[in-house]
Formats: sequence, structure tokens, C-alpha cells
Amino acid sequence: MPRNNSNVLEKARSLRRDMTKAEAKLWHVLRNRRLGGTKFTRQDPIGHYIADFVCRSSKLIIEIDGATHESPEQLEHDASRSNYLKGQGYRILRFRNEEIFGDLGPVLNSITKNLS
Repeated sequence: MPRNNSNVLEKARSLRRDMTKAEAKLWHVLRNRRLGGTKFTRQDPIGHYIADFVCRSSKLIIEIDGATHESPEQLEHDASRSNYLKGQGYRILRFRNEEIFGDLGPVLNSITKNLS
């Protein structure tokens, strides 16, 4: 985990350059206010964590989880991270890669419902 702000920003820039295919697919829909005029940012630092997608006005974080999120260590890290982010007032939606690559409609419906 990056320890200082410049390391977090550097890591966020790197993650923006190297998005996963699932992140790129969802970003195509979220960018430029394409989903209901709502502004999202990607790979956005919040404290010492980096959220995949954030709508700051709605305090909503969207996370895309691949197979690496199934290990006990990663589940523990994700729980700790979620507790921190919730403590900052954010709500978190998690979607698996398979949901992004499948029918994107239910994913977008869930995001839209949680924006209000």
C-alpha cells in the first residue's frame, strides 16, 4: 500500500493507464457524464486507497472485482478498505468482471438507483 500522497497519486495514474478490460468497458459508459449526466472519476484516491470509479456528489464508489478478490487475504483487505471508505461517508457497489462482460443493463440500473 502506498504510504504517502505522492505515491498514491502515482499509483492512481498508473492504474488509469493500465485499466482492466472490465474497467475500460464500464468507463466507456460512465465517462463524460454519459450515465444520467452524472460525473464519475476513475482510479480516484480517497485517503490512502484508490477507488475504481467515484461519483463524489453522490458519495458512491463502484468497484470491479476480478478473480484476485476471492483469496482470503484480498477479502480481508477489501473489508478493511470498505470500512475506511464507509467511514468517509461513501457507499460502495461491487461488481464482478462477469457482470460487466455479461448483460450490462442490471449493472447500470443498480448504479443509477444508488446515485439518488
